[in-house]
Amino acid sequence: MLYTKEPRRAAGLAAAALSTGLLAGCSKAVVLNPAGDIAAQQGQLVITATLLMLIIIVPVIALTLWFAWKYRQNNAANTEADYDPEWHHSTTLELVIWTVPLFIIIALGAITWIGTHKLDPYRPLDRIDAQRPLAPHVKPLEVQVVAMDWKWLFFYPEQGIATVNELAAPVDRPILFKLTATSTMNAFYVPDLAGMIYAMPGMQTELNAVINKPGVYKGMSSHYSGSGFSGMTFKFHGLSDADFDQWVQKAKTDGKPLDKGTYLNLVKPSERDPVQHFASVEEGLYDKVLNRCVEDGKMCMHHMMAIDANGGDAYVRAVGLNLPQEWCTPQNAAQVVADLNIRNTDRAAIRQ
Repeated sequence: MLYTKEPRRAAGLAAAALSTGLLAGCSKAVVLNPAGDIAAQQGQLVITATLLMLIIIVPVIALTLWFAWKYRQNNAANTEADYDPEWHHSTTLELVIWTVPLFIIIALGAITWIGTHKLDPYRPLDRIDAQRPLAPHVKPLEVQVVAMDWKWLFFYPEQGIATVNELAAPVDRPILFKLTATSTMNAFYVPDLAGMIYAMPGMQTELNAVINKPGVYKGMSSHYSGSGFSGMTFKFHGLSDADFDQWVQKAKTDGKPLDKGTYLNLVKPSERDPVQHFASVEEGLYDKVLNRCVEDGKMCMHHMMAIDANGGDAYVRAVGLNLPQEWCTPQNAAQVVADLNIRNTDRAAIRQ
């Protein structure tokens, strides 16, 4: 017996330690206690759905334990008179079994449908938080996000700056994120701000959110993208308007220009990059990243799609560009785009 008590004692201590750890983790449950309104609404949906499901789960568990206790083999109260082998139906029991879950499914479906549309990441915000509606004519802060291997690049078109692995926004100001990626699909996630949103090469996704409390929050990649995935994190700063202006000014003072050449060096795969600030950004750089045409002589995707939408090679020849057979090449891409722009301008002038 001395040998059997020790393992039990060790198991008890391990269980107690695990329980303590889990309870301690609840105090940092960001998803249920975030600093942004969109994340708070999403967290409330999780709580509501869980409580609705517990209406079924708790009684089922309780009845299972009660049945096991009441109909145990050594229960003297269980006599032969209680046994009814011919029993097969109870209308009351059937109503309870089917009606209650049906009502819960209807409630869950309604809540999910409303929440899915209300919290659509593409939908502009209509409130700052539960008590404050969004004032009319408030312009959101636009942030253009590029997921790289393995770092984050953030453009601020209104401020004319860019950063690597650092993000900031004023408290209580709506933020409009526009996201793309350079090579691999990724996912942008700041748990205190909103749910995750995918970033994909050659595509742009959007996310509307707001941060309601000053602080420094963790941002991360929540989609595996290769060997440097674990270090693909950044800090998100929720700042007052004055502090945000100082942050922007610091980037302009300490940073260097971000042009095409600097970007092509930056886009090379690297891990755990330090924070970088760029005082200025070459005009149209984000659009070139989105359309995958930063390199010299490479046709942008939106130009290529415009040509394809008009009939491709047949259209190019029909409008009299007289290009060689292999017309979609880096060598003649600029010529195709220039000629198309001229002809489209001429057509618009004729229509007017």
